[in-house]
Amino acid sequence: MKNNKIARGLALALVMGTGSTAFASMGNIGTTYGVLPTDVASAQALSMFNSKVSSVYYNPAYLAKDPRGELTVGLLHAEHELRVNSLGGPAAPIRRGDVLQDSPSQHTLIGLKSNLSNLTRFNHPLYLGVMIGIEKYGEEMLAFESETSRTGQYFEYGRQPLFLSLGGATQLWRGIDVGASARITLQSEAELRAYTNLAGETEYEKLDVSAKPEIRPTLSVTMDLGETFCPDGDCWLNGFETAFAFRGYSNTNTTVDANTVIPGVIDEPGLSLAVTTLDSYQPNIYSAGLLYRTDRLRVGASLELQQWSDLEDEFDGDTIKDQAVSNEDGVGILEFQDVVIPRIGAEYQLNQNFAVTGGVAYSESPLKSNASLNVNYLDTDKWIFGLGLTAKYERTRFFSFPVRFDIAYQYQKLDPRTFDLYDTRSPSYPQPYETVEADGDVNVITGAVTLKF
Repeated sequence: MKNNKIARGLALALVMGTGSTAFASMGNIGTTYGVLPTDVASAQALSMFNSKVSSVYYNPAYLAKDPRGELTVGLLHAEHELRVNSLGGPAAPIRRGDVLQDSPSQHTLIGLKSNLSNLTRFNHPLYLGVMIGIEKYGEEMLAFESETSRTGQYFEYGRQPLFLSLGGATQLWRGIDVGASARITLQSEAELRAYTNLAGETEYEKLDVSAKPEIRPTLSVTMDLGETFCPDGDCWLNGFETAFAFRGYSNTNTTVDANTVIPGVIDEPGLSLAVTTLDSYQPNIYSAGLLYRTDRLRVGASLELQQWSDLEDEFDGDTIKDQAVSNEDGVGILEFQDVVIPRIGAEYQLNQNFAVTGGVAYSESPLKSNASLNVNYLDTDKWIFGLGLTAKYERTRFFSFPVRFDIAYQYQKLDPRTFDLYDTRSPSYPQPYETVEADGDVNVITGAVTLKF
């Protein structure tokens, strides 16, 4: 096959990524923004006490709180304005308020929850939930890019990979529900064998691409304190709920194994190029939450421990970014730290048909170091604010339950932070060639329609 430069260029792009605008990231919508509008609006403070299907990601035990089935369809659009200001350096370009990244993240969201209690003869409650998110409004399942960057690249924001969670819940005892779910990511492998001439024309090609699922667990338990400890009457514990969850780490990576022979230039066994790179990563997350509810008000708070320090070990096996965690000169070493994220939110029922939700959170950056050789990651601490509106339409002609509409807005303010940029090709190396200040703004808007059954 001649003129197969497209396939060859694609393989090189996978291996060497040179700064296109389709930035991938180390985040996912569940931790970066929130899955459904109720999560986005509360800055995820009420996500552990959300009876909607997105609880399959945060706290699958809460699927048992509402016995009705549910079908939810939504859209999420996140706009990033991630800036960098040059503070000078030996080889520093003039950059003042440059927008380093502004590519949006755009997700189609589909969730399904079902009551499976009648599946068995034990008359025991059993619930199933599935949540799917697909990037670029359903057109892009696997957003991918891995690269080194001279100008700097943001750690968390950008295109998000396929989001898929599947799980279930049941009642364990009076007021105590337990749940488990699995978050599924894909590990991709590509193998290319070809004979190539100096004009880039190939023949005798063999291309093999495969992907296998990687399954990571989420385990959780929810306790209604009043129902558990005061089943026969009123007590001060009525209205209080607690929840605990563990989300196992997950990653998305790609392995490329390419080999080419150029007759007369590179003979058998040919030139081999093997690349393994990490595209997306989520750490182990331990969550604890407390909720107080009345007839019209729900107030909740949660704490998350995210174990980002384990990511250093993952980068050791990344052939593109390993130079940032280990190099002979010992400069620009990339380090991560575990972080604790506090969140607080509230939901108020205005009347029978309308409710408002709001929340705030503060997220410390997991990036401990202010430099990372050649990779040049940027990330900052941030404040997260959310606000949302829920409306129920009851006068439906065809449906047994009211149709629910949710819309939410979230604003994330990235605090300024200074970084040193290192490039081994710079004449100033092993000194940084530029010092920059990173900051930014993120605006998220999302909406969803929910049908109960």
